[in-house]
Amino acid sequence: MVTVVKASGQRELFNEQKVIHSIQRAGISLATQEKCLNHIKEKLHENIATSEIYRHITEYLDNSDNPYNRSRYSLKEAIMLLGPSGYPFEDYVAKILSYHSYKYELRQVLPGSCVMHEVDVIATKFNKKSMIEAKFHNNSGTRTEVQVALYTKSRFEDLKVRHNFHNAWIVTNTKATTDAIIYAQCVGMEVISWSYPDGRSLRDLIEAKKLHPITVLKSLSEHQTLKLLENHIVICKDILSNNNLLDILFLSKPEKQAILQEIKYVCNAADTEKLEIK
Repeated sequence: MVTVVKASGQRELFNEQKVIHSIQRAGISLATQEKCLNHIKEKLHENIATSEIYRHITEYLDNSDNPYNRSRYSLKEAIMLLGPSGYPFEDYVAKILSYHSYKYELRQVLPGSCVMHEVDVIATKFNKKSMIEAKFHNNSGTRTEVQVALYTKSRFEDLKVRHNFHNAWIVTNTKATTDAIIYAQCVGMEVISWSYPDGRSLRDLIEAKKLHPITVLKSLSEHQTLKLLENHIVICKDILSNNNLLDILFLSKPEKQAILQEIKYVCNAADTEKLEIK
């Protein structure tokens, strides 16, 4: 058996079911899944990095029968491309919540009982208002530490009475440490990371309503992507429902059509289980 090295440095045995599951989640055809797995098996070597496996998968999908298969698959990488600042990630988190029936406010500077605080996202649903710390990392091996949970809880305590906050959340695009999760559970905070909690993780919330960020799109140049992000256009589905959002890019008709074609493919992946955040 071949040993795989994860981004965190942890080692584990290669598991072909994990590879298949990751491709399957992207709504890619069964035939392509099997061919891609066979391609990966040919590339395996001892202590292969998960990043190398990912590169081989995306290279294969780039040359598969559908040119947009990679766009569907590259969700985690695309979220990393929302950096280097955390502002587009805050926009992205807020938009995800809006698709799950939350009202939101972004980057509010609020007086607490003791000092001023900037709150990344305020989300309201069922008359319950939550303050959200959106913790962006541009390296998949970086985890949100317990210190983040500690200071988020401290800020919540300073703000909750004056602003009627019901609870505090941490939302991150990578993982949270075990201590961060245990502490959050102990004090009644929510943690939503890339793969936690099961069934309600960031990945689950995105896939349930097909809320891929615009950074998955191969048909956009880096400059075009940046222009959209600067204008707080972060979700492909928003463009699908209002393609006038692309007007700021001054595209030709064929260019616009190519982008919309890719977005339609990305957003119409096989249905996953419907999900609502409570």
